[in-house]
Amino acid sequence: MGRRETRVRHNAPDGEAGAGTTAPGEGPSGGGPSGGTGLSRRTLRAEILIVLALSLGASALSSLISFVGAATRPGGLKDQAATLNASHAPGRPWLDLAWQAFGITTALVPVLLVVHLLAREVPEGGALRAIGLDRGRPGLDLARGAGLAAAVGGSGLLFYLAVRAAGFNLTVVPENLPDVWWKLPVLVASALQNAVLEEVVVVGYLLRRLGQLGWTPAAALAASAVLRGSYHLYQGIGGLVGNMVMGVVFVLCYRRWGRVGPLVAAHALIDIVAFVGYALLAGKVAWLPTA
Repeated sequence: MGRRETRVRHNAPDGEAGAGTTAPGEGPSGGGPSGGTGLSRRTLRAEILIVLALSLGASALSSLISFVGAATRPGGLKDQAATLNASHAPGRPWLDLAWQAFGITTALVPVLLVVHLLAREVPEGGALRAIGLDRGRPGLDLARGAGLAAAVGGSGLLFYLAVRAAGFNLTVVPENLPDVWWKLPVLVASALQNAVLEEVVVVGYLLRRLGQLGWTPAAALAASAVLRGSYHLYQGIGGLVGNMVMGVVFVLCYRRWGRVGPLVAAHALIDIVAFVGYALLAGKVAWLPTA
């Protein structure tokens, strides 16, 4: 997810970004060293660091520490497990539900922060529109997201199975929740939270800010992809590489469509299938690894 070659803005059909151009709002929105935001470069850099430190940057550091621990532990990586949705209060379902709701809700606070920050430079109510997460084209966003999810999700599963078999990845356990009435709704909510947080911060916000700082498109693409891969490193080398590739694809789609909406839809569908599919199939099919 990257920034600044010679940039010519084309008016594509339906207000979309034309092929090979940056997405709307990704590049500088005006003259001056801060891309028309009224903020200095130092302030923009500090803002980016703070947003990432409160969200996925912190997750990346945590993921690195987790991976070092797994890699230095006796035994192979595939003999260890990375659990994504775990119980926080085993044997106490109502308390567990409260913790699940708390975790999902608080994880979305950085999204509110990003929307607040973007609202300073766009017309009232236009922060979500600036990154393409408004309700302007829900049907098209969902259709594009479903197609992207089918392509990325299917190839991603095959890649995971291959790298795990080769010993480069931990066994990913998408869920380990108790069999209670709220299990599937919580898994769906968790998938939606992941999708909104990651695509808004790593694509919509980060690319816009790096463009305003004058990064080239290639550099910004690389930064976004590396960040996406880094906070998945706790899964192993496969999690790092696979998500970096996904990051490249998602940035290219964002620049083509000019909207984060399809990426959120795709990410949510991928995670819903992974979480709910594991809950329904674990231990019942031979090809699905379990801890």
